[in-house]
Amino acid sequence: MALEWVVLSYAAGAEAIMLLLLTIPGLDPLRKGLIAVTRNLLKPFLSIVPFCLFLLMDIYWKYETRPTCESAESCSPSEHLRHQKSIMKSQRNALLIASALVFYWLLYSVTGLVVKVEQLNKRVEKLKAQD
Repeated sequence: MALEWVVLSYAAGAEAIMLLLLTIPGLDPLRKGLIAVTRNLLKPFLSIVPFCLFLLMDIYWKYETRPTCESAESCSPSEHLRHQKSIMKSQRNALLIASALVFYWLLYSVTGLVVKVEQLNKRVEKLKAQD
């Protein structure tokens, strides 16, 4: 299952980098190319949503079927440590899922806003040219 988490972390990282590049001021010469690349990648990145749901179900299944260690007498120290590590990994992975979904939503929204701003700028230039 480690490969799935690596893929998800790379996808979330790519979304964060694209979001950062779209929102940094001063990159106007590169903006048209960035917008085109981002708009073309939004559809493939949509597959992150069902992938995240699958991984969330995996976390839930592991949570439901894990052995319980409520007291120190019921588990050995190594089992207790393994139980605590499992809980920490699940929390980290849930945070990764949430960040990937939020980055996708932000990337989709920001791309739409940047496209609208570009269209409005073209419309303003056209109206200035008419006057």
